[in-house]
Amino acid sequence: MGNSLFANCCRHVTDLIFQTRSFNSPDERSPLLPKPPTSCTVCPEMPEATQCAGPYPDIIPSEAVTGSLQKCTEYIQDLSEAKSEKRMVTVCDKSCLRPGVGAAGLLRQAEASRAVAVLPADLGEGPAGLVGHAQSLEACQSCVKLEDSGLAHRSCCREEHVAAADGGDAAPGAHPASQSHEHPSGVALMNGSGPHESLKGEKDARQNGHEEADPGEDGNDQEVIVIQDTGFTVKICAPGIEPFSLQVSPQEMVQEIHQVLMDREDTCHRTCFSLQLDGNVLDNFAELKTIEGLQEGSLLKVVEEPYTVREARIHVRHIRDLLKSLDPSDAFNGVDCNSLSFLSVFTEGDLGDSGKRKKKGTEMEQIDCTPPEHILPGSKERPLCALQPQNRDWKPLQCLKVLTMSGWNPPPGNRKMHGDLMYLYVITVEDRHVSITASTRGFYLNQSTAYNFNPKPANPSFLSHSLVELLNQISPTFKKNFAALQKKRVQRHPFERIATPFQVYSWTAPQAEHAMDCVRAEDAYTSRLGYEEHIPGQTRDWNEELQTTRELPRKNLPERLLRERAIFKVHSDFTAAATRGAMAVIDGNVMAINPSEETKMQMFIWNNIFFSLGFDVRDHYKDFGGDVAAYVAPTNDLNGVRTYNAVDVEGLYTLGTVVVDYRGYRVTAQSIIPGILEREQEQSVIYGSIDFGKTVVSHPKYLELLEKTSRPLKIQKHKVLNDKNEEVELCSSVECKGIIGNDGRHYILDLLRTFPPDLNFLPVEGEEMPEECKKMGFPKQHRHKLCCLRQELVDAFVEHRYLLFMKLAALQLMQQKANKQESSGALENGASPENGTADSEKSESEDGKIDDNVTGLDQVKELAETIASDDGTVDPKSREVIRNACKAVGSISDTSFDIRFNPDIFSPGVRFPESSKEEVQDQKQLLKDAAAFLLSCQIPGLVKDCLDHTVLPMDGATLAEAMHQRGINMRYLGKVINFITKTPGRAQLDHIFKIGISELITRSAKHIFKTYLQGVELSGLSAAISHFLNCFLSSFPNPIAHLPADELVSKKKNKKRKNRNLGNADNTAWASMTPQELWKNICSEAKNYFDFSLECENADQAAEVYNLQKITLLREISLKTGVQILLKEYNFDNRHKPTFTEEDILNIFPVVKHVNPKASDAFHFFQSGQAKVQQGFLKEGCELINEALNLFNNVYGAMHVEICACLRLLARLNYIMGDYSEALSNQQKAVLMSERVLGIEHPNTIQEYMHLALYCFANSQLSTALNLLYRARYLMLLVFGEDHPEMALLDNNIGLVLHGVMEYDLSLRFLENALAISSKYHGSKSLKVALSHHLVARVYESKAEFRSALQHEKEGYTIYKNQLGEHHEKTKESSEYLKYLTQQAVALQRTMNEIYKNGSNANIMPLKFTAPSMASVLEQLNIINGILFIPLSQKDLENLKAEVQRRQQLQESIKSGEQLEPEDKAVEEKEAEPSMPSAEIPLTQSSA
Repeated sequence: MGNSLFANCCRHVTDLIFQTRSFNSPDERSPLLPKPPTSCTVCPEMPEATQCAGPYPDIIPSEAVTGSLQKCTEYIQDLSEAKSEKRMVTVCDKSCLRPGVGAAGLLRQAEASRAVAVLPADLGEGPAGLVGHAQSLEACQSCVKLEDSGLAHRSCCREEHVAAADGGDAAPGAHPASQSHEHPSGVALMNGSGPHESLKGEKDARQNGHEEADPGEDGNDQEVIVIQDTGFTVKICAPGIEPFSLQVSPQEMVQEIHQVLMDREDTCHRTCFSLQLDGNVLDNFAELKTIEGLQEGSLLKVVEEPYTVREARIHVRHIRDLLKSLDPSDAFNGVDCNSLSFLSVFTEGDLGDSGKRKKKGTEMEQIDCTPPEHILPGSKERPLCALQPQNRDWKPLQCLKVLTMSGWNPPPGNRKMHGDLMYLYVITVEDRHVSITASTRGFYLNQSTAYNFNPKPANPSFLSHSLVELLNQISPTFKKNFAALQKKRVQRHPFERIATPFQVYSWTAPQAEHAMDCVRAEDAYTSRLGYEEHIPGQTRDWNEELQTTRELPRKNLPERLLRERAIFKVHSDFTAAATRGAMAVIDGNVMAINPSEETKMQMFIWNNIFFSLGFDVRDHYKDFGGDVAAYVAPTNDLNGVRTYNAVDVEGLYTLGTVVVDYRGYRVTAQSIIPGILEREQEQSVIYGSIDFGKTVVSHPKYLELLEKTSRPLKIQKHKVLNDKNEEVELCSSVECKGIIGNDGRHYILDLLRTFPPDLNFLPVEGEEMPEECKKMGFPKQHRHKLCCLRQELVDAFVEHRYLLFMKLAALQLMQQKANKQESSGALENGASPENGTADSEKSESEDGKIDDNVTGLDQVKELAETIASDDGTVDPKSREVIRNACKAVGSISDTSFDIRFNPDIFSPGVRFPESSKEEVQDQKQLLKDAAAFLLSCQIPGLVKDCLDHTVLPMDGATLAEAMHQRGINMRYLGKVINFITKTPGRAQLDHIFKIGISELITRSAKHIFKTYLQGVELSGLSAAISHFLNCFLSSFPNPIAHLPADELVSKKKNKKRKNRNLGNADNTAWASMTPQELWKNICSEAKNYFDFSLECENADQAAEVYNLQKITLLREISLKTGVQILLKEYNFDNRHKPTFTEEDILNIFPVVKHVNPKASDAFHFFQSGQAKVQQGFLKEGCELINEALNLFNNVYGAMHVEICACLRLLARLNYIMGDYSEALSNQQKAVLMSERVLGIEHPNTIQEYMHLALYCFANSQLSTALNLLYRARYLMLLVFGEDHPEMALLDNNIGLVLHGVMEYDLSLRFLENALAISSKYHGSKSLKVALSHHLVARVYESKAEFRSALQHEKEGYTIYKNQLGEHHEKTKESSEYLKYLTQQAVALQRTMNEIYKNGSNANIMPLKFTAPSMASVLEQLNIINGILFIPLSQKDLENLKAEVQRRQQLQESIKSGEQLEPEDKAVEEKEAEPSMPSAEIPLTQSSA
């Protein structure tokens, strides 16, 4: 179906689609038009390397990214310095997530975004069309603020939309996919000044070679269009309430006013109404500005409309949602994208308001500061119940006992003709049973009972248009409680109730009552497809939606935002649908399309999604490791899909892919290529191979499309031989298949070998591995032959080689120069340079020389560019230099640096023609070098970063992420742990070692659990899981499994069953597992898979030898396997009864892997903002990040990990710039979002809690600050334990706050613990430890224990003196403080002597015992949290900026491949806290 047709269909369908108003079923969130951002500034050009940066955008990207990032920021600076130009880009200060924003706006947006985008049919061409387009989009994210009266909603008064006309000037060297980005962000767009060319060289290098900009694109036709629009107010008149005014924006659709009314406390019970202006009904999908006569002060009437069956169902569902709005059961059950948040329990409501209330006694409010016992340092108990404290809002006010569909549905024909639509059955709290008819005119009581059908109206019948009004009349309790419930509902923070884009599951849950719920029951059985009767085409055509969104235009920012938003939306819907389908498949609720085959071979289609199981069907993977290979292939394939999606080449399509692990099975869900089911695979595949390289075909169109991806993916175009010995050219691995669907699109699938093989795990006969690999025991036989290098590793390796290339070339140029000078008399071309192809690795020792000679590198860069542009001006000698350098680093081109890999090397069954023999040899060498690079550079680099505390993992997930960011696969975990044990500073890596071991144990246990579960039938699931957990964690020596047969099976049947079961597989094998056997398997799994020898035979030994916590192991295994357990205290060490019973296992959830579509423009803004902040331009940085926040909201809706990072950084900036209340508001959102999107005890959430506590303290909310810190400490104890460097920071924070409220003894316990931990992890001579000593000394001083205070301060003084020298400010401060303490001590002694001598009539001098001032405590808090306010004069600032720029130029030219060190030396002389990783960078906290 062509797009225009699709778009037109969508047009017709839109009014049908409006059914999504209030429910979230993933199969049917149908779309409303997305909104572009409040101010469309255009986005800086970025290399692809940035596009796959890690999921926490606020970790400043390293290596590949940093260079070009700096380029980009300088470039922005240059442009922004053109001050004469008027700044046209205004950042909308009221971005949709500012503090003023209330529930309705976000909810409207959340609802509106539940959707496949309805595509605008015809976007005009050129600037005029663009304006139309920008208007046709929702131009302003209206802001809404909560007011007590309800939700009054105001929008930004002045928005300026800046959109650039088509044809951005792509930097030469940008790869075609990114060629549509325009000018850098946050700068005035001057007509006609295209970006200058300095971006060129570096970027080309990164891109591996050159790419010319499309000739059609000219940077000078850039126009700026400013659309101004002001919000206005309308009056709304609804039946039964006073008219109220509502602020709206002209870009809004009428639909959004509906959304607001359905969320407002006093109108939320209406769903079936129209809005009328002067008697004319407004079209739901019209924009307000297109409606004639609608202006400031217009009166809109809410008019009740007659119901249809569909509207009646929507109404009942909406009422049920309102009744359940405070009930957390959906979050515990992991449905409808609900998830948990506990922040409000610790802040007693919304921070913003309480801040004002609590101002009364700021200095010394009497607060109870005692932490619970289990939080105190040294406590050994780790309670689980505190993880999910009971929220008092959860005891929901009961409004009804039962609301359900009546058994008399559907109405018989004669009643249909009276207007009956359906019947409801209700039991009120007063125990009155009533039957209700939903008719076209509304709801009324009828005379039916449970057993007699009598549809006549009861007497009195109370006909009401809304079900709520009817129930209000028949049940006083309903009336009272429903009103109270709605009041509470609108008071909650909107972030507590907006759906997340992907489902988050909780691994614990309290025991919940199972209540009757008609909607839930109906959903479960109709699989929600019932509602789609009202959409033409029934179920959604996922493939068409996924591909159509990719085809949306992307020439300028508004278009790209619309496109990215549509892509993201469809992806999150597809993921939700695929997850439900995969569970249905494994639970046996879907019929196979090949039911006669054995279970493993079966395939399924449900809801237009194709499902297959992760088993080796038809010996497809026989040569690769059978079932094991079939199990990893889907995740490899998913990584391939993710990568090709990120490159985003027009005309090349991938399938929607989701991999679901559930109940021990792996299910791959894919969208269906049109027409593929009607043909045999052999006929369909026109590119690639269906039998791993025996028969291979190619196709010119595919080669052309894949050629465009080859540079960013570093894939080499190569030839292979097919079964007829003909050469076939490919630009991917042979398994990658190309199929043209019936829709004419070019699809690629089976991308499992997108990246080159990992030779460390692929022993090949006759191939010699490099020395570094052999030393570490590689190559090692792995279970399957599909081990690939990660994309991050390929990028890092290429980066590393580029550096080498530059150094080699510079060296040769210098030699040439030297030769020239020597032979100055001779002809210029006389002396030929010595051949510089010295062994590439050796030349690194000559670094020193190169660093001095920055100009040498610049010359190389210039030279490389000139040669690549291929004009004849270069003399042959210089060409020679480049050629030698290219050869030395393994570049495939000899005129420019270009490294690519051939993914088919070492593939079993693939043969190469003779002609490319040499090329294949080079490729083999390159792969060996890459494998060696992982071992010799990346693993040591990771460990070094852990030693420097630049990487601070806290649990298995964060460790895995740190490894993945450096391109290290998890199969190297054993090697990483071994490397740590051999590192000199072993004690300082204790925490990493501990996380590594627990990750190793739980991953090995997960592998065993997977196969263990496959043998369990559904009825035995909870018994089997509890038995496994007992064997894994309990100290009880011989747990016995309870077989499920006992409860139900009658005697007679039992005999038959037994006989039948023997023929079948034995379904009870799992029951015979013992702890000894399980731990033996875990140890052998750890040895075989991770090559690490565990020294433990059971859980107790593991806990003792490696100092692990069983509760932490329980959390890790539950998260990895999807098990949900009952929230209660478990006794792991009881030797007399097992820890878990089958009643403790509540649920098992799927573990889902999917593609995460990115908001590229927003991400680039975010990075530019970070870079600005790093350079010290806080204000500009803040504006850029606000802008990024806006764009993120546009693409992702209100909830997303990246928005969370954005808010955190924004809060930190607000704080540094002195706006404490704004910081508090942004950080509160960050915490809520982190809890909802990442999980309530995710390491990131713990850090967000710490930041929030600091801002609370600054806002004088001391008790809240303490509660938050205690919560953070509890979570950290649960997730890791006490012995972690981050715990030192946390305890310093707690100690300081307690000191501030004069709880000296408590304060000392925390501060002394922090001192001990800091000494262990930073070394007793580090500046952090000196600071710790000083903090302890201050508390002793407050207690008047001067001797102890002196002792600690002396320690600190010694460290400062040795580290910084006598004359450093810190050393002087410390020495002053020592003098002061000595005086105090002497005075105290004198007084004591006086008392001894003269008894009670002594003449006593009053001693000064000072309670610390809040300001001084806050100052210390800022120091330990790495926030430094640097008091600099204007002149200092100028010098500092100059210094920063100088350093950046230097770094650029050296382009160090090591992670760029934070440039902290610049300020260290001025500001004396160098223990922070970067003093001059106010944002990087000591534990970034």
